Amino acid sequence: MKNSPFLTHIKEVMLARHYARLTIKSYLYWIKFFINFHNKQHPSSLGDREVENFLTFLTVRRGVAASTQSQALDTLVYLYQEIVKQPLDPSLRFHRSNKQRKLPVVLTQDEVRRLFVQMPPKYDLLAKLMYGSGLRLMEAIRLRIKDIDFNYFTLSIHNAKGGKNRRVTLAKELQEPLKNQITLANKYFNLDVSNKEYCGVKLPYALSHKYPNAPFDFLWHYLFPSYKLSCEPGTSCIRRHHINETTFQKAIKQAAKQAQIFKHVTSHTLRHSFVHKK
Repeated sequence: MKNSPFLTHIKEVMLARHYARLTIKSYLYWIKFFINFHNKQHPSSLGDREVENFLTFLTVRRGVAASTQSQALDTLVYLYQEIVKQPLDPSLRFHRSNKQRKLPVVLTQDEVRRLFVQMPPKYDLLAKLMYGSGLRLMEAIRLRIKDIDFNYFTLSIHNAKGGKNRRVTLAKELQEPLKNQITLANKYFNLDVSNKEYCGVKLPYALSHKYPNAPFDFLWHYLFPSYKLSCEPGTSCIRRHHINETTFQKAIKQAAKQAQIFKHVTSHTLRHSFVHKK
């Protein structure tokens, strides 16, 4: 099913509607799971009853949390309403999960200091931004140069969870590291604009049509650029994306191990710790 035309179609529809990459990945996971659960039958031949059975299976046999079951339900509602064009019955009957989400892992200030000591230099600033400003991983990784305001010491976060925009405080201690990171990003920028094949940075939605010169404006470029150029999927455009989130996640787990922090530390732990340090 890896090269399924049906799943490819769903992905293309969601991309055209500007869904986040991680959202698309999640939806495709649940849709594939649903299809496999029903012996690879096409969703158009299934309906309310099969959806109810699947959601009940997740709770009774898999023991998933209520939030996980809700993700699966949201995905299938989207599938049948937007793709199959056969909306589900709003009053579906299935065994609802009453399993609560685990309490978030929170680090003490001493543990945070020990963690930062062990972070690789190239990820140190990213980790401190997440902790200091309460950012989600992708919010931090997707920061652009223009999102930083040194006058008011704030960061602008665009199209965050729920499609919302917000402004967060920026720790003054990070001013110099940020300026050093901007200098590094500028070196990549100068290298890229001298490359005839470079198509500029990818802009959100249709901004590249509204502001045709913006892809080559340094202010629109990522604060944490990838170390190499790549071809944008589905096009022949050569661009420099932001750093890969997976490598950061691996780095933070390794740093926690080296710091002898005996907790399940993930990138999101920094955001939880920010909330509890107030």
